[in-house]
Amino acid sequence: MVRIWGNRRAAGIASAAEEERSPMSENPAHARWRAFATAALAAAAMLIATSLVRAQEVVLLVNGQPITSLDIEHRAKFIEMSTHKPPARQEVIDGLIDELLEIREAKRYTIDPATSDVNGAFNSVAHNMGVDGEKLAQILASGGASADTLKQRLRAQMAWASLVRGRYKASLEIPDSDVEAQLQLHKPQDTNQVGYEYILRPILLLVPHGSPDAAFEARKRDADALRGRFTSCADGVPFARALPEVAVRDQINKSSADLAQELRDILDKTDVGHLTPPEQTAEGVQMFAVCSKKESKADAPGLKEMRDEMFEKKFGAKAKRYLADLRRQAMIEYKQ
Repeated sequence: MVRIWGNRRAAGIASAAEEERSPMSENPAHARWRAFATAALAAAAMLIATSLVRAQEVVLLVNGQPITSLDIEHRAKFIEMSTHKPPARQEVIDGLIDELLEIREAKRYTIDPATSDVNGAFNSVAHNMGVDGEKLAQILASGGASADTLKQRLRAQMAWASLVRGRYKASLEIPDSDVEAQLQLHKPQDTNQVGYEYILRPILLLVPHGSPDAAFEARKRDADALRGRFTSCADGVPFARALPEVAVRDQINKSSADLAQELRDILDKTDVGHLTPPEQTAEGVQMFAVCSKKESKADAPGLKEMRDEMFEKKFGAKAKRYLADLRRQAMIEYKQ
């Protein structure tokens, strides 16, 4: 009996609840509000769905590969963030077409940058901006672009540069005589520069992270004392390696043309077999042992700068003609 009564009671509660929810018993104002809210949600859902469809609409095909409205929108926002100026739509489309052609052509020659290499390039861009890769992705997304649009551009640049350099290596070489002639014509004051090939050994006197300034000053005094005893790499490197809290790194070969002017000046003033003045770093106090220094006019900074300038012009012209040929042969079909 108790169970039956309980069931009847539960049934009675359900009936009362159903009665309260009945349209006949609902307040007219509440009914109008509910109808309005339902209509608004339906309209919003329809708008979102329509926006997503439009974003994925194929605008054109490049040899069968699609470029969507979303691709164009993200790239346009990226260019605007980079140049602080909204680009023309056709300019954006042309850039995306070129990238697809460059990547496709590079793949024909088995040149396809690994995802890890592309991510590394993306992180390098972030580092140059003073942020990490995750933060850069957030910046791009907040500006209406995306990390993918930058990675696509980086992939195309890496693949295209490797392809053009590889296919036209011989024709891109520039004789020393041509470089010297151009330097004499445009920068005659640099023609007598002499460069150097250095063999260096970095020596680091370690200082624990978070140490006070006094610890760095003490290590600088130790570094000065080591400089006084360091007269050759043959004897000085083993001696330095035996000292406590001192790290001797692997030797590095550097051309003066690859070094900043400030470091070139320091190395020019340091005799072979001696150490450069101590410099404070995040890890401690660092010096460089100059183990070898050979003159090389071909590696003079002025000559290298001129060679790089001539190469970029030659490379740019070759790449432009190559891409123009690919465009003429491509099947580009606009859908809208």
